Amino acid sequence: MSQWIVEGPESGPLFIFAHGAGAGMEHDFMTAVAKGLVEQGIRVVRFNFPYMIKRAEDGKKRPPDRAPKLLEAYEDVITHFTSQPIVIGGKSMGGRMSSLLAENELVAGIACLGFPFHPPGKPEKYKGDHLANIEKPTLILQGERDTFGKREEFDDFVLSSQVKVSFLPDGDHSFKPRKSSGHTEAGNIDLAVEQLAAFIKEVYREK
Repeated sequence: MSQWIVEGPESGPLFIFAHGAGAGMEHDFMTAVAKGLVEQGIRVVRFNFPYMIKRAEDGKKRPPDRAPKLLEAYEDVITHFTSQPIVIGGKSMGGRMSSLLAENELVAGIACLGFPFHPPGKPEKYKGDHLANIEKPTLILQGERDTFGKREEFDDFVLSSQVKVSFLPDGDHSFKPRKSSGHTEAGNIDLAVEQLAAFIKEVYREK
């Protein structure tokens, strides 16, 4: 398997898209979002973190690498694909790692899909402190029912003025709503893609 998947027009605005802790770059969610962005004219790079590359090679499940190793691998991908500031982002852990690279000079904007503010049921283990001081445009797309940070919890989260939050109706950590809500997973992913594409294009217009 290749180290990365690159899709979309060569001249399109570039978005580097990092996967979450449990599933790699070819996961259905990653694929659906990437395809949607490509349809909006965006060039999308997906890649696997080192532990996920090893999993793909031998089939053994592994926990994610420690943050320093993840961030080093992420920066290597960024410098491979660009010498100009770009928009980066990711699903869950990938979004959190993206936000930790806010001070990298090649990062113009950050998108987090399902930000893991805390492990489910453990709000005291908060992982969003750095978002209070982030100085780059940041979009957080969050399911209203996300157990890693529900809509009603956001009143207690301190976020910088650069952070814009948008909620997916009745969505869980992967934006999937309950059938009874009248919303659909496909509809929520389309909504997320629409807002993500607009954010990416806006960052490129303003930089």
